[in-house]
Amino acid sequence: MKNTIKLFALVAFIFVAFATSAQTAKPIKLGHLDVQKVMAIMPETKKAEAELQAKQAEIEKELRSMTENYQKEIQEYQANEKTYSELTRANKEQSIRSLGERIQSFRELADQQMQETYNKLMGEIMDKIQKATQEVGKENGFTYIFTQNALLYAADNSEDVLPLVKKKLGLQ
Repeated sequence: MKNTIKLFALVAFIFVAFATSAQTAKPIKLGHLDVQKVMAIMPETKKAEAELQAKQAEIEKELRSMTENYQKEIQEYQANEKTYSELTRANKEQSIRSLGERIQSFRELADQQMQETYNKLMGEIMDKIQKATQEVGKENGFTYIFTQNALLYAADNSEDVLPLVKKKLGLQ
């Protein structure tokens, strides 16, 4: 009998503890954000795109110049090939190959630099969006804020936080 009373008291205690914790638990508040929409209206994105376009134009100008020099050397070699001595011919061929390799190396380096610049600029923008989203989440009591692009379903109780993030970033 004593064990039954102890067991009953334990079960009652556990029940009261669960009931109390259920009453004090915070409700889950969900939000979602379309990051692409935020990025599209941020002036930093437009500035980054302009910077990337300027860098691309600079690379294309340099590449065009290198390619024109390469074509001139090939044309000059073909026009005068029969007049060259064996040593001069070998030297010109090596010069043309070397210029072709420099062009290829320049392209690879330019691609790498463009990717690094893109990652740096977009990373800064994403960091700003992430910070604003975290602040909105804390200030408005959100449990989770998901990116709209990864959602397969948004429940009715999931709030679109785009207006809040835009306000936090000072955007219209």
